[in-house]
Amino acid sequence: MNDEQLLRYSRHILLPQVGIEGQERLLAGHAVVIGAGGLGSPAALYLATAGVGRITLADGDSVDLTNLQRQILHRSDSVGLPKAASGRRTLGEYNPGVEVIALERRAEGALLDDLVASADVVLDCCDNFATRHAVNRACVRHARPLVSGAAIRFDGQVSVFDMRKPDAPCYHCLFPEGQEVDETRCAVMGVFAPITGIIGAVQAAEALKILADVGESLNGRLLLLDGLSMEWRQVRLRKDSACAVCA
Repeated sequence: MNDEQLLRYSRHILLPQVGIEGQERLLAGHAVVIGAGGLGSPAALYLATAGVGRITLADGDSVDLTNLQRQILHRSDSVGLPKAASGRRTLGEYNPGVEVIALERRAEGALLDDLVASADVVLDCCDNFATRHAVNRACVRHARPLVSGAAIRFDGQVSVFDMRKPDAPCYHCLFPEGQEVDETRCAVMGVFAPITGIIGAVQAAEALKILADVGESLNGRLLLLDGLSMEWRQVRLRKDSACAVCA
């Protein structure tokens, strides 16, 4: 690290659990963020300000006026721009020392496979089950840790599926693909803006802990947030020995 980096990241370096070694691991890390919306916005911002060396933002949508209530990567003058490009601009303004790769398309197929293979950690910040399951399959295939979040109305959830660990459950263990699931969207049901910020920030914290190799992750645990009462619940998760994806 140079003198400017030592100063910029000094409050991390002061933490004995992180120190110079942990900060250097962050600077050498590559985080892939799937979705630059309500969850991806705070997650990507904290990854960038914390000094994750390379961040790939993948999102095929453009910024809409309705997004600005919660998607803090984007501003009024971003309306109409691709979300990935808008996000890259914002992250560059916060920390020009971080390399941000903007993919202005949906992450799927061979592209998703290559992205996950190149990542040190993957953050699922999307809003649909098809993408979540595709990301999970790629993370299982390449043994990459997956930080998964979701938010709707006043409710949020977040977990880690660390596929580097043989006994870790995967997303499919929790929500089997093809199971009857009520898929609700913010555009239909609404979402309380700070809920996406809370969950996205927790996703960033888990990703940073994984990259810096500090603390204990949420692997094997699901956190559920009721924003109306501001209460958290924790559910223990186990690997499904009959899981079609990770067993």
